[in-house]
Amino acid sequence: MADEPTFPPADGSVTHLLVVSDVARSRAWYRDVLGAEATGAYEGSVVFRVLGAWLLVVEGGGPTADKPATSFAPPADPDRISTELIFGVPDCLAAYEALKARGADFLTPPVTYDWEIRAFFRDPDGHLFEITERRHAAARP
Repeated sequence: MADEPTFPPADGSVTHLLVVSDVARSRAWYRDVLGAEATGAYEGSVVFRVLGAWLLVVEGGGPTADKPATSFAPPADPDRISTELIFGVPDCLAAYEALKARGADFLTPPVTYDWEIRAFFRDPDGHLFEITERRHAAARP
């Protein structure tokens, strides 16, 4: 039926939320190191736009009426990953040099595989980010 609601809607969007310990510090890092554009802010959070995606950086907090048993907290152990943001780039080595010059803290220099070149870095709270240059699109999904 034409009147049935659909999901996802044609005009919808996705926002990735990251919980941080210091919003002011994170605002500076996401702007100055990652190159994200701050598009808005409200108490305890900043909204960014980067590579066409929305990123919401928020302070931790306890349960609310709409999530009564849920608390938000920054990563307790940055070496135990449950999520990451991956940025596809045309030149991983150039992106690595640019981000490193801005203060990004990489785990290692870029590593080359048959299917891609990639490197990982963290924000000040330990959230994991990856830059990747696909070498053979058919080799990996």
